[in-house]
Amino acid sequence: MTIGIVEPKSITFDRELRLESGRILGPITLAYETYGALNAARSNAILVTHAWTGSAHLAGRYSADEQKAGWWNEIVGPGKLLDTDRYCVICSNVIGSCYGSTGPASINPKTGKKYNLSFPVITVRDMVRAEALLMDHLGIDKLLCVLGGSMGGMQALEWATQLPERLASAVVLATTPRPSAQAISLNAVARWAIFNDPTWRKGEYRKNPKDGLALARGIGHITFLSDESMTAKFNRRFSAKDGLFDFFGQFEVERYLSYNGYNFVDRFDTNSFLYLAKALDLYDVAWGYESLQEAFAQVQVPLQFFAFTSDWLYPPYQTEEMVNALKELGKPVDYHLIQSSYGHDAFLLEHETFAPMVREFLQKVETGI
Repeated sequence: MTIGIVEPKSITFDRELRLESGRILGPITLAYETYGALNAARSNAILVTHAWTGSAHLAGRYSADEQKAGWWNEIVGPGKLLDTDRYCVICSNVIGSCYGSTGPASINPKTGKKYNLSFPVITVRDMVRAEALLMDHLGIDKLLCVLGGSMGGMQALEWATQLPERLASAVVLATTPRPSAQAISLNAVARWAIFNDPTWRKGEYRKNPKDGLALARGIGHITFLSDESMTAKFNRRFSAKDGLFDFFGQFEVERYLSYNGYNFVDRFDTNSFLYLAKALDLYDVAWGYESLQEAFAQVQVPLQFFAFTSDWLYPPYQTEEMVNALKELGKPVDYHLIQSSYGHDAFLLEHETFAPMVREFLQKVETGI
């Protein structure tokens, strides 16, 4: 069964949030969606946290005419992994994004103009503090689980280390305790692409700087794939529309990156892309602690981790560093290395590879085993 038609929601908190940078942000609007219902004890809520350019539109459709369902529609609904007959599933758009939550494209109430680059630099920890405000609003003192992949996994880690009393478990997919120099360098090149687009105008653009953002997205998209998946999908096929020796002729993989890059321009704000990339680069679960072990000493609940063999953005060894640190501390941790050719995007594309383990994990959490 499918979710069907869903209603987007939002809440504005007329209060200020002190950020990790020391700056103040407020008021704060959060866009969110819910699926299923809270039980009488309000103990069946699962928060799904999205990745870099994701949104609160996790599942279902806004209208019968909408062609594409929410970004993780395959795992949400009656009888599915996140069974809406059993759980109340929540997804919130992070601050800094452009899908309804407060971000650089929002109006600064103090000036009446868009924040643009006056928006403060935010961190994943700041995102989680804002999400906690939403849980307060919904009357949820303790989440059954926080589940997310990539930047969503970082949020799950922050919930487990910063607000351990407010969740019963966390599922972390395809993420890292801190991005490597290679991951940061790829985001740096994407930033250059935007900064060098003259229409960016230091963030004061009227229309999305399409060439810079499309190129930046193309660079990012490469990191989400793998050599094996790109070979299987494109190999070295040359576009049938071009002559082999046409100077501007393209391989199929080039056309694919161009198509996805320019499509992205129509749906995502450039400054939001930059701010969230900065949040990714700054991420370190041990920020404010002497070590990873000291950070994970805060964990009070079972954690389940998944890594994917062909993920070269956040490779398995980075997940295993966290798993080993938790084991050394005697914390309850479950780890699965999934064989996959899909690269970093495997957590979005191959839910069937991890769904049985997550389902079993959640059942154990519910029963207290």
